[in-house]
Amino acid sequence: MTRRFLFVLGSARRDGNSALLARRAAEQLPAGTEQHWIDLTEHPLPDFEDLRHDSDHTRPTEGDVGLLLDATVAATDLVIVSPLYWYSVSAQTKRYLDHWSGWLRTPGLDFRATMAGRTLWGVTALADDEPAVADPLIGTLQHSAAYLGMRFGGVLLGNGSKPGDVLKDTGALARAKTFFAPDSPAPLARFSHETGAVRWMPSVAHPARATEATEPDTAA
Repeated sequence: MTRRFLFVLGSARRDGNSALLARRAAEQLPAGTEQHWIDLTEHPLPDFEDLRHDSDHTRPTEGDVGLLLDATVAATDLVIVSPLYWYSVSAQTKRYLDHWSGWLRTPGLDFRATMAGRTLWGVTALADDEPAVADPLIGTLQHSAAYLGMRFGGVLLGNGSKPGDVLKDTGALARAKTFFAPDSPAPLARFSHETGAVRWMPSVAHPARATEATEPDTAA
């Protein structure tokens, strides 16, 4: 299957550090690789309404929800680009993931079977000097991939708070050059309790330590 990358940008500001790092990684993709970039600030999703005990979800065919759904099911590689906001994904990103619940219950869509075997990646910038604070974000993506039977390519981490800071993180920029080019396909995602894995998965990239401590993480 020809690879088609969807980059879902979940920062609260345009061209934040997470997006800058993702674009550096995307520059390394083979020429001609299809890339689709959707900024959730430009295509805001409504709050998700849980209808599973009331009625069936209908398939959205227009608007921002329809745009995100069609782009998601068309992608072979889905890249969640979200800064670390209070130790997890941003509100915009979480709202997008919440809509997956509706798509799972949309008659005729078969969202879970469609996404099975495809690859989920993450790119995030954090302001903290300790990479372990990104564990909740990594767990969110890993477990979401495991639930859908997807592969998990890991999370590319970079350090940055002020706009453009991540471009000073030479370690992250070096890892970006090979992030989407593993020697073999990404492994099928597994829940942590199934694998007994340690906190950090081998496929997850780590940032270099920052030179100074920062406030609770709100990197973009």
